[in-house]
Amino acid sequence: LKKKKKKKPLDLDGLEDLEQDDVDEKENAPSKSDSGLPWDGSTRDYHYDELLGRVFGILRANNPELAGEKQKTILKPPQVLREGTKKTVFVNFMELCKTMHRQPDHVMGYLHAELGTSGSLDGQQRLIMKGRFTPKVFEGILRRYVNEYVICNMCKSTDTLLGREQRLFILRCQPCGASRSVGAIKAGFVAQIGRRKRA
Repeated sequence: LKKKKKKKPLDLDGLEDLEQDDVDEKENAPSKSDSGLPWDGSTRDYHYDELLGRVFGILRANNPELAGEKQKTILKPPQVLREGTKKTVFVNFMELCKTMHRQPDHVMGYLHAELGTSGSLDGQQRLIMKGRFTPKVFEGILRRYVNEYVICNMCKSTDTLLGREQRLFILRCQPCGASRSVGAIKAGFVAQIGRRKRA
């Protein structure tokens, strides 16, 4: 067992002397010098909290967008309908793509790969998928898509751009300027229906 160190008693008399010195300095301090800075002409020690408050005050005054309130991007839940017995309609697909600032083809490719099925956009810009799927399935897949292809790893912002450089997809964050490469969409297992072709 380690022995506890005894704390030294506080010297309150010394503190009172320091406070009195601060008051005397304020009374005797000359008015602000040429530079106009509040700390000119003062020799007192500043407390950490005081300096921290001053720095954040200056930052907020000069950069209102860094005030600290992060804007949350809220995705609406997917609206899914059944069409017949073997098709599922994703009604607000285009709206979600616009909210995420992603190309519908990219999101559609990811959905096809994850669900192991095919689909297409109809005249009303709804996504029609082959197979029966619940809204919860779409929600889980969209959450994975957002984590992988939308959210910035550094600042967790959703204000990002996905671009292609040579053969890589690059995710660039607008607020912090960070960039990272993201993997191409890999097609999952697709069962082969019908006879196999002989080589």
